[in-house]
Amino acid sequence: MSSVTKASAKLLSDALALTPEERMDIAAELLASVDGPPDPAWEQAWQAELDRRVTEADASEAVPPTWAEVRARVLSKLAAR
Repeated sequence: MSSVTKASAKLLSDALALTPEERMDIAAELLASVDGPPDPAWEQAWQAELDRRVTEADASEAVPPTWAEVRARVLSKLAAR
């Protein structure tokens, strides 16, 4: 962040004092402001994908991994980088 102005550093400092929920709301708004106009087909495609995944998970007899297992797998992959 070496190119951060004093004003943006102050803004960041103030933002970091907010609750995690408030920071996530601000982050989402900031990202949306640079993403451009929303793609109307995206929401529908994403909802269809979520529905497909839920149906697949409900139909599966496999036992889903625990959070500890998923976390360990992710951390292992990150450590291997």
